[in-house]
Amino acid sequence: MAERIAVIGTGYVGLVAAVGLADFGNSVVGVDVDPEKVAKLQGGISPIYEQAMEEYLERNLRNGRLSFSTDVEAAVRSSRLVFIAVGTPEGPGGDPDLSQVEAVARLIGRCCADYKVVVIKSTVPVGTNRRIARLLRDLAAPVEVDVVSNPEFLREGRAVYDFFNPERVVIGGESPRATAILRSVYRSRHLDETPFLFCSWETAELIKYASNGFLATKITFMNQMSQLAECVGADVATLAKGLGMDSRIGPLFLQAGPGYGGSCFPKDTIALVRTGERCGADMTLIREVIRANEAHKARMAEKVERLVGPLVGRTVALLGLAFKAGTDDVRESPALVIAEELLRRGARVRVHDPKALENARKILGDRVAYCASEFEALTGAHAVVLATEWNEYRNLDLERARGLMAALALVDLRNLVEPSEARARGFAYDGVGYPGP
Repeated sequence: MAERIAVIGTGYVGLVAAVGLADFGNSVVGVDVDPEKVAKLQGGISPIYEQAMEEYLERNLRNGRLSFSTDVEAAVRSSRLVFIAVGTPEGPGGDPDLSQVEAVARLIGRCCADYKVVVIKSTVPVGTNRRIARLLRDLAAPVEVDVVSNPEFLREGRAVYDFFNPERVVIGGESPRATAILRSVYRSRHLDETPFLFCSWETAELIKYASNGFLATKITFMNQMSQLAECVGADVATLAKGLGMDSRIGPLFLQAGPGYGGSCFPKDTIALVRTGERCGADMTLIREVIRANEAHKARMAEKVERLVGPLVGRTVALLGLAFKAGTDDVRESPALVIAEELLRRGARVRVHDPKALENARKILGDRVAYCASEFEALTGAHAVVLATEWNEYRNLDLERARGLMAALALVDLRNLVEPSEARARGFAYDGVGYPGP
């Protein structure tokens, strides 16, 4: 049975959920406080870059299953399910800022006239769902309101694909009625034999943080192994392949690079440490992962200086600003850390990214030169840094680059270029996890 659903928040999580739930045949209204953003969405324009997003957005708008509004109260009143998908950014001291979640919950509680299932998609610390459930029951009484924890596991750049092809759906709560309703909403996934995991609120909340903590640890482990590989003369790609062949380890998240970033891993690892501190649980491993990742990102700029010498007055082309390919998200991007470090060392920095230039401009301001193409960035540069694994950089025309650059130094932080190919064309080359130049 199709449901009437409100999704509060139209960021990565909320927008993907809104278009996905509408595509399942439900009637969905996405709600945001930004009227300009809502107007663009209603016109079929996505505020974020995600593969296939605008296709799904336009189709469901056209079919009348999806709409957008700034009126939270009207959306809540007209819906049986309300998904909370607002931001939980890092607050003072590292704890997530839950003010948006709490504000939405209070509004929902005040305008409930009939039974609601409130689904918390936002990443929240352990204990939040239980606390929100008490708050809603107090505010909405005598109307019944159930709360379900339904954390997302979307990868930016593949978020739409992941919504329709999840490895698991986690549903945490205490109400069999609410659980059954949410299971029905995800019925198409169930028919595809997607695994469903039913658990308590606390377990669902911790699954989300533990997953991101483990993946951040795996990335950081491989980056530390890349440093060791450079010292001893080992090949990091073959090392990763050898590790990944072990079924206990698996091949994913073993690519050496400039460090993890994005909207999830940095803030979620910090939140996991803070939760452990409050409980008296030893989180020293995750704390060290955070420290090692930041040190690794800062170390990447040193590679440029090792190739070209002091950077004062030198021009560096930085290709890639998003924290990963397939997205325009620059939050906690290693590329921005590297840009800041290059500037600190006196370099002139020219940047390019297929999708993230405008988001990067909000952070870097006028301290760097923004280029319309990778070759514009390369013109007159003494070094080029490949910082994000976009396909156009993977297939960078080295012959053309050679004719544009003032000096031939290539720092490949994603190991996109074959070292022997770069050196054969006269480039001084340094990657991550390979013996130095």
